Amino acid sequence: MNQTSKANQHKHVISAIVENQSGVLAHVSGMFAARGFNIDSLVVGRTEDPALSRMTIVVIADDNILEQVRKQLEKLITTVRVRDFKDVPFVERDLMLIRIAAPLGRRNEVVSLVDLFRGRVVDVAHDSVMVELSGPEDKLEAFIDLVRPYGIEELARTGVIAMQRGRSTPPTE
Repeated sequence: MNQTSKANQHKHVISAIVENQSGVLAHVSGMFAARGFNIDSLVVGRTEDPALSRMTIVVIADDNILEQVRKQLEKLITTVRVRDFKDVPFVERDLMLIRIAAPLGRRNEVVSLVDLFRGRVVDVAHDSVMVELSGPEDKLEAFIDLVRPYGIEELARTGVIAMQRGRSTPPTE
């Protein structure tokens, strides 16, 4: 890929409301794989309607690839609605559990960082703490960078979830 192509790539967040049935995730991930689209993050969860699930998909791509992804998602039979958050205000969150080395002599330093980032200590062991932290991806990345010198023993993230700001009714696309 040339430098111009890389420069035009951005993080795009797409939400797809799909039928809540077996095989849907396989169809969506298969569609991405078959077309060579890379998924940066993919989260699936139930919605307020038990018959539907919301997929939040993050891709790093240029606008042309994004348009192809959106159109391909809309073609899937199990897709009810696709929303691209490109030009609308939205809230995104990622959830992380992270176990950080924190011997007694350094534990207060680690807990102070957790407090600054509005995280929560959810488990304490003799020489480590497990922290729950949620927020935009860049907040989690900044926290990871700050605690890396203490020693990250284990890390798990959910991936991005997102919803449009200020909507009280679903879009009618």
